[in-house]
Amino acid sequence: MRILLTSDTYEPTINGVVTSLMNLQHGLKQLGHEVRILTLSESHTTYYREGVWYLGSLNSGTIYPGTRVLDTLARKPLKDLIRWRPEIVHSQSEFSTFILAKRIAHVVGAPLVHTYHTLYEDYTAYFSTNERIGRALAKLFSRIILAQTDSVIAPTSKIEHLLRSYGVDKPIEIIPSGIDLRKFSANSEKELLDAMKVRLGIPMENLVIVYVGRLAKEKNTAELIANFSSDRTDRTLLLVGDGPQRQQLEQQVASLGRKKQIIFAGMQNQEDIPFFYRLGNVFCSASTSETQGLSYVEALASGLPVLCRADACLDGLIQNEVNGWQYHSNEEYHQYLERAFSDATLLTKLSAQARFSSARYDRLTFAESVSTVYEQLIKARTQPYRILA
Repeated sequence: MRILLTSDTYEPTINGVVTSLMNLQHGLKQLGHEVRILTLSESHTTYYREGVWYLGSLNSGTIYPGTRVLDTLARKPLKDLIRWRPEIVHSQSEFSTFILAKRIAHVVGAPLVHTYHTLYEDYTAYFSTNERIGRALAKLFSRIILAQTDSVIAPTSKIEHLLRSYGVDKPIEIIPSGIDLRKFSANSEKELLDAMKVRLGIPMENLVIVYVGRLAKEKNTAELIANFSSDRTDRTLLLVGDGPQRQQLEQQVASLGRKKQIIFAGMQNQEDIPFFYRLGNVFCSASTSETQGLSYVEALASGLPVLCRADACLDGLIQNEVNGWQYHSNEEYHQYLERAFSDATLLTKLSAQARFSSARYDRLTFAESVSTVYEQLIKARTQPYRILA
């Protein structure tokens, strides 16, 4: 199949949407499909490179940090992609590139699939001063966008139920995003990890709690820091990533007098992320704004038990006393963390089960499931291609 994937973000940006998109791209190529990408560039320049059209864009960080919007008519890229005649168009974002995805799909008569990655209800603070109105707008926006598609992919049943509650009546397939398991399950030399600990200022004997993700209000990272403030000094909280709340979180750490024990590693290259997981003994997150939580899967594949705030999107992924724990209160958080760190046998067992439980999230399995959706839509589509001038 000729498959066009569209997204407002792509590498070198690191986030869940980009990770899912790139793993789908690689998986589809492994299956023998021809894949092209349509995305926004990080400047005003439009260019094509290795199967990817990067469209000139403007910084829209005043709305949400790190975002961009299209600033070109994109005539040449559109003409090129329409002549290529994709058999399926699969959008990953609801804004600039969604408009183009819809146009291309309409002109060539291809089905339009959309993956719903972002829980906009948890981002209302960025676009509305009134939470109730913001949530209503998020629901209306999602319903309008998805009504223009032929099929929707939800990464978890939590999102499928949410979209149905919005009034979305399009077919919804539940397909969890996959990852490159080999990249995270590989072992690293002890000397390399020791050198990283020295560079980051992590004492060799310390147990390490690691978080990988965006430092933003909706990720609730402040809770991780607050929970750590009463911990012993032989533990380190390693925060990997960046975001709009970093300065505020650094001030929180300073006020607690924990600068040596709570370390901000900052944004890292995608290829280096697996090494940061391997520095940890346990992965922790307090977020409840995930549609799936790919970082949880990456942690499991790295052999890290996951300790996270309970969330419906994690049902079936994080199982108490099997590969980690879901906690409902700060008291439970401390209780579970102490169980993990006070029992080496239990920690080893949880680590082994973590690796085992990640196996079903392989990116090739992910691509096969999505490819099946494509094939069903193409088979059902009777509308002929429009004749182009």
